[in-house]
Amino acid sequence: MRTYLWKARSVTGDSQSGEMTATSEQEVIGQLRRRRLIVISVKTKPREISLPFRTRIRAKDRIHFTRQFATMINAGLPLVRSLDILAEQQTRPAVAEQIRSLLRDVESGTTLADAMRRQKEFFNDIYVSMVAAGEVGGVLDTILLRLAEYMEAAGRLKRRVTTAMLYPVVVIVVAIIAIAILLVFVIPTFSVFFTGAGVPLPWPTRLLVEISDFLIAYWWALLASLALVGFAVRAYYKTSSGHLALDHLLLRLPLLGPVLRKAAIARFSRTLGTLVQSGVPILEGLEITAKTTGNRVIEDAVLESRASIAGGDTISDPLARSGVFPPMVVQMINVGEQTGGLDEMLEKIADFYDDEVETSVAGLTAILEPIMIVVLGGIVGGMLVALYLPIFDLIKTV
Repeated sequence: MRTYLWKARSVTGDSQSGEMTATSEQEVIGQLRRRRLIVISVKTKPREISLPFRTRIRAKDRIHFTRQFATMINAGLPLVRSLDILAEQQTRPAVAEQIRSLLRDVESGTTLADAMRRQKEFFNDIYVSMVAAGEVGGVLDTILLRLAEYMEAAGRLKRRVTTAMLYPVVVIVVAIIAIAILLVFVIPTFSVFFTGAGVPLPWPTRLLVEISDFLIAYWWALLASLALVGFAVRAYYKTSSGHLALDHLLLRLPLLGPVLRKAAIARFSRTLGTLVQSGVPILEGLEITAKTTGNRVIEDAVLESRASIAGGDTISDPLARSGVFPPMVVQMINVGEQTGGLDEMLEKIADFYDDEVETSVAGLTAILEPIMIVVLGGIVGGMLVALYLPIFDLIKTV
């Protein structure tokens, strides 16, 4: 898809111009002619340079837009008029431009779902599929409200998982910085003092001084090695086997692994439940859901479940065989399939695991906090003891 700038005249001779997203110039010309316009020129719009400080679309921008859009549709406002109002009242230029582009496509005769499909930065596959189902079923306002609720729940879950992963990372980074300051700035001062005093150094102090000297002399090699390892891990993660292996490792990590597993199950259940409840076909829903789980192991299990349904089997059997989903989840999905209440059962699973993630995050923080304090205190305290051992010997000599 490309964006084209066009100029045309109406049958009364009035000049008009605008932008249109299409696959080719011929498509633009065809759409303008269907609007009974005489085409003057069509040219490709120059691409904008992407800058690091360019305004990005935030999750709350999508939620705010979705709720307002649902309210306007529910109030009986026409689709085009609703989009026009939403574009005018936006305070963030990036969001306003996305809505105006959507408005132009809808005005040219494109369905709302197809127009949204062209705005990949703003609307993902879940959004587009649900809107398409809402258009077909004539319940677009209900679908939009359901989308807003889904995005809010997904945002809460993401924040909980981020909190669980961020706390240990922050503590480790602070610990590394504190230890590096001691090794680079404090220990060399003590080393000069000990050398001048001619004090024999015990082995803990010698080891500490040698580590300090190595770090000062070869800090660049250490940073280069860390960067090389990070690059190698990233490159390995981009491969299919590496992605699967590392995601499998994440799920097996002590303390953090169970939180990630519960979060992935909650995300899978809420996404699939929302799609099924909105009228999206189950095969399409599973394909979309697989991409949102955030873990390759669970994604493969969901895709295997999709293939199973396509072959006439149930959803629950391949999920049970994967070994990723707990028996309770598999049994609840099985009951939902048999009773025709799969969407409700998935929502219950999602609510349960959302609470489980919140409880696990609180427990993880409570466990990690004293462990981190003890480890950090032990390292710094051990370094200080090693520094003061020669001083004690010097005092005894005097």
